[in-house]
Amino acid sequence: MRTTPIQYKFETESQSELITREESERGVLFLDYWELTKPRLSLLAVISAIVGYLVAQPDKDILLFMNLLIGTSLAAGGAAVLNHWQERETDAIMVRTGNRPIPSGSISPEAAFIYGIVISIIGDLLLWLGVNSLAASLALITQVAYLLVYTPLKQHSHWCTEIGAIPGAIPPLIGWAAAEGSISTLGWILFAILLTWQIPHFMAIAWKFRKDYEKAGFPMLSVIDVSGSRVARQSLIFTLLLIISSLTPTILGYTSLFYAIVAASLGTWFLIMALCFMQSANRDKTAHKLFIVSIAYLPLLLATLVIDRWFIV
Repeated sequence: MRTTPIQYKFETESQSELITREESERGVLFLDYWELTKPRLSLLAVISAIVGYLVAQPDKDILLFMNLLIGTSLAAGGAAVLNHWQERETDAIMVRTGNRPIPSGSISPEAAFIYGIVISIIGDLLLWLGVNSLAASLALITQVAYLLVYTPLKQHSHWCTEIGAIPGAIPPLIGWAAAEGSISTLGWILFAILLTWQIPHFMAIAWKFRKDYEKAGFPMLSVIDVSGSRVARQSLIFTLLLIISSLTPTILGYTSLFYAIVAASLGTWFLIMALCFMQSANRDKTAHKLFIVSIAYLPLLLATLVIDRWFIV
C-alpha cells in the first residue's frame, strides 16, 4: 500500500517520540543510579580525603592524585549504594527517604547490591594499586565500619551517631596516607576535627527528622529525648571539642596565626548556634540554624587550613 505524506509524517513523529522517551528513561535511570551513591555525602568524603592529601604538603604527583580522587569517589559511592540496599525497608517507611530509588521501585534491590559491590571493589583496588596499601586499607575499614557497625547499630542504640562519626572521620586519613604513606600528628588532628564536627551536625538533622526516625523504629537520641535537652547538650559538648581540635594545629606549630584567627571566629559562630539550640524553646528553628552553620563551617575551616599550609606557613 502506498504511504501518503500525512501517514509518513505521523509515523516519523511517532518514532521520534519513541526515541525521545527512551532517551529520557535512560537519563532518569542514570540519575537514579547516581542518587544511590549519595553524591553529597560521598562528596564530603572525597573533599576530606583531598584536604588530608593537600595539608600533608605532598610532592606533586598527578597520577597518584587522580587515583586517590577516583578511588575514594568509587569507594565512598559504593558504600552509600550498599547502605541504600541495607536500609531499603526503613527508607520506604520514612517520608524523607520514601522516594529513594530502591523503595520507589526505580531500581531493584538486586541491581543496587551488585552495583554497590562492583564500584566498591573497583575503588578499593584503585587505591591499592594506584596509591598505596594504607590508603586502600583505610577505605576498606571505613566501608566495613559504616556498613557492618554503624548501619545495624542504628536500629539498636542511640550511640550509633557517635560511633558512626568514626568512619565518617577516616577520609582525611586516606588522603594523608596517600601523601606520606603513614599518618602523622596533623593527620590525626584532621580526624578529630571531622569526628567532632559530625556530632552537632547530625544531632541537628536527627532533631529535625525525629518523627521520621521514630516511625522507622530508630532509637535515635532525638527520639528518646523528647525535650531535646540531651540532644542539645551533646551538640554543645562536641562543638567545644571541635573548637579545641580546630585550634590545636596552631598550638602545635603546624599553622599560622591567620589560621587560628579564622578557626576561632568560625568556632565562636558555631558555639553561639549550639548555645541557642541548648537554650531555645523553639528547637526546631534553632536546629535548622545549627545545621546551616555546620554546613558552612566545615568547608570554610578546611579551605583556610589548606591555604595556610600552602601559602602562609
